[in-house]
Amino acid sequence: MTAATLAELMAVAASEAWRDNGELLASGITTLPRLGASLAKLTHSPELLMTDSEAYLVSEPVPLGPRGDYQPRYEGYLGFERVFECVWGGKRHAMIGPTQIDRWGQTNLSVVGPYERPKSAVLGVRGLPGNSICHANSFFVPNHSPRVFVSGEVDMVSGVGYQPQRWSAGMKHDYVDLRLIVTDLCVLDFLGPDKWAGRGIRVRSLHPGVSFEQVQAATGFELARAPNLGETPLPTAEQLAIIRKLDPHNLRGAVIKNDPPAVRSAA
Repeated sequence: MTAATLAELMAVAASEAWRDNGELLASGITTLPRLGASLAKLTHSPELLMTDSEAYLVSEPVPLGPRGDYQPRYEGYLGFERVFECVWGGKRHAMIGPTQIDRWGQTNLSVVGPYERPKSAVLGVRGLPGNSICHANSFFVPNHSPRVFVSGEVDMVSGVGYQPQRWSAGMKHDYVDLRLIVTDLCVLDFLGPDKWAGRGIRVRSLHPGVSFEQVQAATGFELARAPNLGETPLPTAEQLAIIRKLDPHNLRGAVIKNDPPAVRSAA
């Protein structure tokens, strides 16, 4: 078993987002979040529901890329109508990759720059406004920088967060459930001192060779530090074997620039 890469470490870190979630739909969107959700189902959380990314539930995660002679193990039909039932009922936990995140956990995947004259257009708001108040969400960031973790509000609020000024008086706001942020530097959560005051995002673990100061310098707002801040665990031999079986074409290697080793020299 060769040494783990950063992408593989991040997939393992992402899998922890679904630990102890119970029986709900695990939606890892894009390569590494999908590997993380699949790894969670095959290791610590077999009760998770998973699709083939098309229209069916599967009893085991489907490998990424061309399937060759692999035959998915279908369990039942899961069309859009049933997916929306899971979404609206809160029985889903998705991990997405927003373009921007702010101190309140609001996310942007629509435009960068002023809405009237944006510098660039991205995916568009899509279903994020509704999804972000109906079920749990986590985030994946392959390049941790102040361009992603912005100093003020995101350029366009696509996903709801803990910014009180965005909520009208009397609105019920306890449907927002933001969990983890996995980046190429660390793992963050929303258990800081006061998320409604913009002080909720904290560093939960640092990837090997990364310092807290390095993470803070790459973030546009002040981060809290978890009392038990430690190092992100390296993948075990079992986890690496599962990841490499699920991604036989090494699509994960293209997500992180040059996909360096998981253990980096300290800055």
